[in-house]
Amino acid sequence: MEQPLLDIRALETQFFTDDGLARAVDGVSYSLAKGETVGVVGESGCGKSVTALSVLRLIPNPPGRIVGGEIVFEGTNLLDLSPAEMRRIRGNDISMIFQEPMTSLNPVFTIGNQIGEAVRLHQGLSTKEATNKAIEMLTLVGIPEPARRVHEYPHQLSGGMRQRAMIAMALSCNPKVLIADEPTTALDVTIEAQILDLMRNLQSELGTAVILITHDLGVVAEMARKVVVMYAGKVVEQAPVETIFAEPNHPYTQGLLNSLPNAELGAVSGGNKRRLQEIPGIVPSLLNLPQGCKFASRCPKAMAVCEEKEPPLEQVGADHLSACWLNH
Repeated sequence: MEQPLLDIRALETQFFTDDGLARAVDGVSYSLAKGETVGVVGESGCGKSVTALSVLRLIPNPPGRIVGGEIVFEGTNLLDLSPAEMRRIRGNDISMIFQEPMTSLNPVFTIGNQIGEAVRLHQGLSTKEATNKAIEMLTLVGIPEPARRVHEYPHQLSGGMRQRAMIAMALSCNPKVLIADEPTTALDVTIEAQILDLMRNLQSELGTAVILITHDLGVVAEMARKVVVMYAGKVVEQAPVETIFAEPNHPYTQGLLNSLPNAELGAVSGGNKRRLQEIPGIVPSLLNLPQGCKFASRCPKAMAVCEEKEPPLEQVGADHLSACWLNH
């Protein structure tokens, strides 16, 4: 089998706070092949974004620290690299579109300056060449009048344009891996569809592999080939996208799918009309996690063993992994 482009193995990222130890990422493993899109889903606080920031080694220390596991990119463990070596990879080979473009873009620099910074740093272009590259990238992501927009500041662009500018910045060095963290949050449905179309087209054009972090299973159905479902810092299910929608194994994944309106599922499920269901309760605090299955207190199918022992992530079908005692 071909080696994965990026292989996250038993990753552990913890935050050492005044209130105690928070296990934000607790033994997470998943891989990404060349040109593949992996959707990472789960509720807020489940560890999706912290896993992504760990890949780029952007965890603020203190209070956060990667305490275990490996992040292997093209055969090299990124956790073994020096800060200078990591800087050469970050933004060049592995790029990230952050949440909230208004807070991620620097308000005092022009859009062109911010897009050009990465190519100046990694590809040694002059200021003029970097500006031309920024115009080329803004054209690529469909921003009108790019030669004018390149001299504008973030506040002068609409939300959808800022998001496109963030994508242009992330793709400016033609990365091998693009991490998109909630790339369509806070955008209206029309703009969301345009951004997803844009990402799909750029991926097929440039061959970039994508980790798509989202809580929106409708977006995952449209974009991903493989889905990783996370809950309370752990992977609870992993399978090809068709399997996740047709035969979800873990009660948490089933709950997520049952809480979606039919329209969200599109053609993937071909679902019948039914009443929406909610998942009762809330995600447990990372400072005070239960000892058994982290989902047990919210699970309608919980058994005594669920409260006592944590279920292992095991194979339940072809390319299908799930962590649930119901499989035993």
